[in-house]
Amino acid sequence: MTSEKIRKKFLDFFKEKEHKIIASGSLIPDDPTSLFTSAGMQQFILYLKGEKDPIQDFGSRHLASCQKCFRTADIEKVGDETHLTFFEMLGNWSVGEDSKIGYFKEGAIKLALEFFCHNLKLDKNRFWITIFKGEKGIPRDEESFLIWQENGIPEERIREFGIEDNFWGPVVETGPCGPCSEIHYDRGERFGCNREDCGPNCPNCQRFVELWNLVFMEYERVKKEDGSYNYEKLPQKNVDTGVGFERLVAVLQDKNSAYETDLFLPLIQLIEKNSFKKYPENKKSFRILVDHLRASVFLISEDILPSNLDRGYVLRRLLRRIQRISKILELKDGWEVEPIKWIIKKYQKVYPELRGKENDVSIVIEKEREKFEKTLAEGLKHFEKLIEKKTEKIIKGEEAFFLFESYGFPLEIIEELAREKGFEVDKSGFKESFKEHQKISRAGVEKKFGGVGIEQIEKEEDKIKAIRLHTATHLLHQALRKVLGSPKTMVQQMGSDINPERLRFDFSFEKKMTSEEIKKVENLVNQKIKGDLEVKKEEMSLKQALEIGALAFFKEKYPEKVFVYSIGDFSKEICNGPHVQRTSELGEFKIKKEESSGAGIRRIKAILK
Repeated sequence: MTSEKIRKKFLDFFKEKEHKIIASGSLIPDDPTSLFTSAGMQQFILYLKGEKDPIQDFGSRHLASCQKCFRTADIEKVGDETHLTFFEMLGNWSVGEDSKIGYFKEGAIKLALEFFCHNLKLDKNRFWITIFKGEKGIPRDEESFLIWQENGIPEERIREFGIEDNFWGPVVETGPCGPCSEIHYDRGERFGCNREDCGPNCPNCQRFVELWNLVFMEYERVKKEDGSYNYEKLPQKNVDTGVGFERLVAVLQDKNSAYETDLFLPLIQLIEKNSFKKYPENKKSFRILVDHLRASVFLISEDILPSNLDRGYVLRRLLRRIQRISKILELKDGWEVEPIKWIIKKYQKVYPELRGKENDVSIVIEKEREKFEKTLAEGLKHFEKLIEKKTEKIIKGEEAFFLFESYGFPLEIIEELAREKGFEVDKSGFKESFKEHQKISRAGVEKKFGGVGIEQIEKEEDKIKAIRLHTATHLLHQALRKVLGSPKTMVQQMGSDINPERLRFDFSFEKKMTSEEIKKVENLVNQKIKGDLEVKKEEMSLKQALEIGALAFFKEKYPEKVFVYSIGDFSKEICNGPHVQRTSELGEFKIKKEESSGAGIRRIKAILK
């Protein structure tokens, strides 16, 4: 059974069970405390807490989705049989338990068994179940223990574990959580060990693989003044489940790991054609490469760019690791072009935001490779000089951070270089230096992009001027993409600021614009203004907006319904407005200045006459 068919079977099953199918949320969560979406429930947190009504927003309390996720906690383990950075999570929810309209433990367990046993034909006799044994004042999950037995799972195949294994959440420091019950699948003795008590969560083998986690979300973890936590009852009961898609595909395709399934093996074979080395003998390197490449494609599709901060740092780390492994595997120049196309073709129907991103992804990877190669030799020289002067076999935190900030060496590369020379790295000191860097950088960003919003402008005359300038930024953005967009460039909005007198627009571009390019952009904007194009506002689903090619930068947490502003057939962006009705209302557009706004970022200041 192909991975596409498995995913579709899951969503079709829950659609038949009267669940509303919800499109995947962004990898960038609506939560400043979390870098990435790491679980299917993150887009539903406010509903699970009872602060928003799912009936009002979705028309149902019963929801299901296939959510794209990204986790960095186990990035060093990628390449083994189980760990990935990017992955997909299948899930279903019952938000707000009520015997008339919802379901809780019994309903969730019966649905899971029906899907696995009847739709996927998995053998129930190979299921092992785990339940919460009770800890920290939270009682044992006696109800689930009995329900599993009533549904054909004998007591000897039900194991009990504590908070660490069978209590899920919250996804961040505080929030909804609850005891969980997991379905583990026995893959057979060839994956096992010699322990007599071998079973789910066995630390010595991969025989029992967790396929489905049923979370009975009825608590909220709350932080107390002394820094400790309380578990308080939520005002409602919820079911929150998660199926690791890649694991499920591996089981159904009878493979040792996801890397041997149709999600990865064709990609590995495609890359293998451009390598002088083969997969079986270089298994870990090929696995890291395809995992990181797939993850990078998805991150870049969310308009994340390599940087030394937050999400950009994670992407940079992936790309530079790709670069190092490509050298180990002796890959030919341009090896990544076809694999990127393969990944996008494989996933674009499910995640339409990938559509048409081949060029953007290739450009980001190429530019990061060029930057890394330029600094690698120089950075290695600095590293050699650094260790020559040392009397102790340790690299201080601030020294490691200098290599990171000045030469773009991720911490893992610094550690690898240090190990080769018999040195250690002060990781805690590095993290302290990194935190201080983040504080300074964020303060700079707030200053750079801070400004007066249209809603804050008091005079009506000035508001009208600002609205005209806001519409002009859409024209400017598209004109820049038309004039500067080539196979070697990628132009995207990096920030903007508008006041009644002028617009300021920051965009990604590696070099100073020529006077000819500035004139071309200016003329193209004025051409569209003179064309008296209609500015059309439409409301549609986020998925539909992305499918029709609407630009969606910064990927703030868009709602399920969004507004798309189209300016003739020239520009199309997701935006909350406001805008003029026709471009002829704008007057004459004039670029006053083009300058640098940071590494790889240019800034235009412009006015309307």
